[in-house]
Amino acid sequence: QVQLVESGGGLVQTGGSLRLSCAASGRTGSGYAMGWFRQAPGKEREFVAVITWTGVVTDTADSVKGRFTISRDNAKNTMYLQMNSLKPEDTAVYYCAADRSFRPPVDPTDWDYWGQGTQVTVSA
Repeated sequence: QVQLVESGGGLVQTGGSLRLSCAASGRTGSGYAMGWFRQAPGKEREFVAVITWTGVVTDTADSVKGRFTISRDNAKNTMYLQMNSLKPEDTAVYYCAADRSFRPPVDPTDWDYWGQGTQVTVSA
């Protein structure tokens, strides 16, 4: 069992920055992958970026490449998403996820554990 709690969301103007955090607890010593996903109103949940247990970023969505950076600090059991140059289309609920796959997938349905999400709103 892994519990995940996101934080750091909020309201920001276009061009601004936010840093999301995802704190993990429970059985965190099992070598799990982690990832960030988001879901905008009326849309399906989509992958943003994923990272292996050892900190290798294996996939980043084209829509955020060059603006968002995923990272993790296993000593703190925490994953981060640094979001820069935010756009209104980035507005969504952002979720962190954990999975026991060696290679983290990009399909949200393949992930085992989910946080409750944190709202990110980017005003025009």
